[in-house]
Amino acid sequence: MKHETKFKETEIGKIPEDWEIGRLKDLIFVKGRIGWKGLKKSEFGDVGNIIINGPNIINGKVNWEDCQRVPEWRFAESKEIEVKEKDILMTKDGTIGKVAYIECLPEPATLASGIFLIRSNSNKLYQKFLYQYFNSKIFKNLVINRVEGSVIPHLYQRDIELLNIILPKIEEQIVIAKILSDLDAKIELNQQMNKTLEEIAKSIFKHWFVDFEFPNEQGKSYKSSGGEMIESELGLIPKGWKVGKLKDLGYIQPGFAFKSSDFTNQGIGLIKIKNIDNSGDIVLKFESYLSNNIFNNISNKFYLNSGDCIIAMTGAELGKVGLIPSISETYLLNQRVGKVISSHKHLFYLFLKSDSLQSLFFGIASASSAQGNISNTDIESVNIIIPQNNDLLNLFEQSISDLYFKYIENLGENIKLAQIRNTLLPKLMSGEIRVDY
Repeated sequence: MKHETKFKETEIGKIPEDWEIGRLKDLIFVKGRIGWKGLKKSEFGDVGNIIINGPNIINGKVNWEDCQRVPEWRFAESKEIEVKEKDILMTKDGTIGKVAYIECLPEPATLASGIFLIRSNSNKLYQKFLYQYFNSKIFKNLVINRVEGSVIPHLYQRDIELLNIILPKIEEQIVIAKILSDLDAKIELNQQMNKTLEEIAKSIFKHWFVDFEFPNEQGKSYKSSGGEMIESELGLIPKGWKVGKLKDLGYIQPGFAFKSSDFTNQGIGLIKIKNIDNSGDIVLKFESYLSNNIFNNISNKFYLNSGDCIIAMTGAELGKVGLIPSISETYLLNQRVGKVISSHKHLFYLFLKSDSLQSLFFGIASASSAQGNISNTDIESVNIIIPQNNDLLNLFEQSISDLYFKYIENLGENIKLAQIRNTLLPKLMSGEIRVDY
């Protein structure tokens, strides 16, 4: 690291004396879809070329699996917004300022009207440094200013072009971007590993509890090796199994109905439905805290610790399920969120995540004109097919417990990596921390 950096005052604050300030309009190419071409949502489908919409941009990446498609002629008419590797994408409507970096382009893609395509076209500005700049507080403040007081938040091309950007020497930009990108890459690697771990666990669950290919006494797959099947109200099931209830595996502990007057600006974090994101990850950013006094005087059945399984029980998010990351802190459980209490916690979790139960939860959430709700007893009363022999249940739990131990470890590591990244980003971007190059 370099020391004794001298700073100078500029219109965007103090920066190192050897850094410059540039105007983005002189440094980048920025373009969005031209509105008069009249692309309609009715043209989106499953055939043609990929079109990227705002919701497809998640955590700095494009979720390619959820992208829709448009006819090839629509793709070809707007070559100026054909996406290339190393491009930066930015949402300009609705939830504005979300950015993604195109590390790898799986196939040709174009953009919907709510997204800008941004490329550096200057040898003074490194593309990955520009991407990290868009993640910085300087840019986020612009977004906040655009949102405040706006009925419909929107970013215009001139908003981007008129923005100032700090310009270290290109060699320093490359090193700064690499430090931050390496942290991003490790976070993404953990996310990919967790996706694989989850798929393995789901496959083992399906093999045992749907296909009935659990190991018999000889260690062979039960059904395919001629295991006896018997009739039940849910069809053929293995002999020695039963149509049971989720409550045979454990129960759901509902959260506590804290009063708004209990909330403080710091203290013990309160896990609400909003803390379970669409992917099932638990986001440990809190809008409400509780005092140590309340924490110490409330039953520990409302405590949340590493590895706990929780489920949303109301609203559009009903049925979303997640696992608490590996953490050193203890959090509190809010009302309308339930915690699984079970000696077969991971099996309970996989039943909650199964297609049949997720369809049930979706139906409840969709059927009600008001907020959909499900109680803990309703969840516990759902029919499931399970072995009567507890040894098999224990064997299954043992077979997947290591997977989920690694899963929650990765979640916890990502929280720490994100904290390191968020601490370094403003210091590197301001020159408070200098790097060797």
